[in-house]
Amino acid sequence: MLDLWFERVVKKSCRGEACLIRYADDYVCVFEAKEEAERFYGALEKRLGKFGLELSEQKTRIIAFSQYSEPGKQSFEFLGFEFRWGKDLKGCAHLKRRTSPGRLRTSLKRFTQWCRENRNQRPRNLFGKLNQKLRGYYNDYGVHGNSARLGAFSLHAMGILFKWLNRRSDRRSYNWFGFKELLEHFKVPRPRIVARPRPKLAASRS
Repeated sequence: MLDLWFERVVKKSCRGEACLIRYADDYVCVFEAKEEAERFYGALEKRLGKFGLELSEQKTRIIAFSQYSEPGKQSFEFLGFEFRWGKDLKGCAHLKRRTSPGRLRTSLKRFTQWCRENRNQRPRNLFGKLNQKLRGYYNDYGVHGNSARLGAFSLHAMGILFKWLNRRSDRRSYNWFGFKELLEHFKVPRPRIVARPRPKLAASRS
């Protein structure tokens, strides 16, 4: 419905570069020329309508997203990440990715629910499952430039776990010192970057 149409019709009508990045029903379309992006946006609603589909007004918009724009002025979210342009320490254009605020809140909400449902398990079982969850999260979001958001997730998640472990009975189970020893004993993984840095784009105009 979308991929073939974009490849066989949309791209052939564009003078500048155009590409489609899609995962399931989430996608981003990139155009070199603003007028071609606007023309596609107008045609997209009709294309979806042929298949009984509609655009999500909350998620659909046209933005100017270029390394030559003022850093930090424009951003978009895709697959749980927030994308924005910035500059590195040498002043070169750099595409930055970090966990989107909405995805971070959702992840912490789900983690809270998980702690509430699993807090009464035996420690070995509980921390075995916990370590799997954390490794999975860090593998998904451990991209270069996302250390601050990874750290924020880890800090809040451990605070949530501490709270729910101390709600297993009327008597408090752990103080902070004992809780940290518990984390070390079960080798709870710490946030880390697992993906290699993306190659930098050349800062030259065509």
